[in-house]
Amino acid sequence: MDRAREIEAIHQLKARYFRLMDTKQWQAYGELFTEDATLAASPDPKETFSGRAEIVRRVSAALREATTVHHGHMPEIELTGDHSATGIWAMYDFVDLPQLVLHGWGHYHDEYAKQDGTWRIHSSRLTRLRLDITPKPREEKG
Repeated sequence: MDRAREIEAIHQLKARYFRLMDTKQWQAYGELFTEDATLAASPDPKETFSGRAEIVRRVSAALREATTVHHGHMPEIELTGDHSATGIWAMYDFVDLPQLVLHGWGHYHDEYAKQDGTWRIHSSRLTRLRLDITPKPREEKG
């Protein structure tokens, strides 16, 4: 196993995660996950999505009317086996929804699995250090 090549493949996987989510390419976004993946990215720590299909359905619904920008920085990747790895990514996100604007800072804690020669996200949990939410004024109707 070429460690540097494997770590770079995981970097590329997470870069695609952010880009595909921000550009709303949901089919390709779903392919980044294992079939049995879990995602806990909500501000509500009890809310976890289970399975690739549910992750895509719930994330796409939550961001349907949003303009988003997600950045991942300073990855700490550890190869834990030939087909497993963990990663921690510092993150920033900007989410502009009709009712509010969110700015968030924190970390993604990921587990990766290599399946059929391709790294995929097996689990991802977002922990936040700071979350700034600004409500938008309601539009007055006629």
